[in-house]
Amino acid sequence: MMMALGLFVFMRSTLPYQEFQRQSDWRHPTNSRVGARPASQFVGPGDDKITLSGVLVPEIAGARLSLDLLRLMADLGMAWPLVEGSGRLHGLYVIESLSETGTLFFRDGAPRRIEFSLALKRVDEGLLDLLGSVVGAVRSLL
Repeated sequence: MMMALGLFVFMRSTLPYQEFQRQSDWRHPTNSRVGARPASQFVGPGDDKITLSGVLVPEIAGARLSLDLLRLMADLGMAWPLVEGSGRLHGLYVIESLSETGTLFFRDGAPRRIEFSLALKRVDEGLLDLLGSVVGAVRSLL
């Protein structure tokens, strides 16, 4: 298992991605001041986005059905836990977009090669909130 988004597991037989990109932002709004540089204040974390991209070659590895399943998950509008195969929990993410480009077609119109990109956006408040009940239980033991 490479990674899991909810009950969807990324692996060689489903949808193996070749690139993992993460963009994290923090918010620092500014206020103008007369005769001085604008004052900046840290107000907290901003967006946290992950993009998984790669090439799907159904003849060798992966299945087109995996892309359809991700589209169904996105249609539900739910937040899904994102967990690496190593056990690292990234948080709760929604599917913002899924793009695919098919090339090298069979006679029936099915692509032999599909380039894909899956954009995810984090929607939870933080890992402590996500694990709130577990953390609370640990604190009560201390």
